Amino acid sequence: MSAEEQILSPDQRKPTSRKGLYSALLIGAAVLLSFLFGNHLGYVEDVFIGTTAAVLIGIVVFDAWLRRTGLR
Repeated sequence: MSAEEQILSPDQRKPTSRKGLYSALLIGAAVLLSFLFGNHLGYVEDVFIGTTAAVLIGIVVFDAWLRRTGLR
């Protein structure tokens, strides 16, 4: 079975859609931030939700910065 599979180097693969990746990350961050408005008590989970959303947004900003400066 493995003799029939093609061997591809990483540069032969189709690149990931940047627009799709950014959209998925930003939609995920928006969904996480929507969790802040609900019927829960306490604020411990708000810290984790906010931190996770900030990390997702940070990934988008960092990747856009790397692409703009030509480092990626």
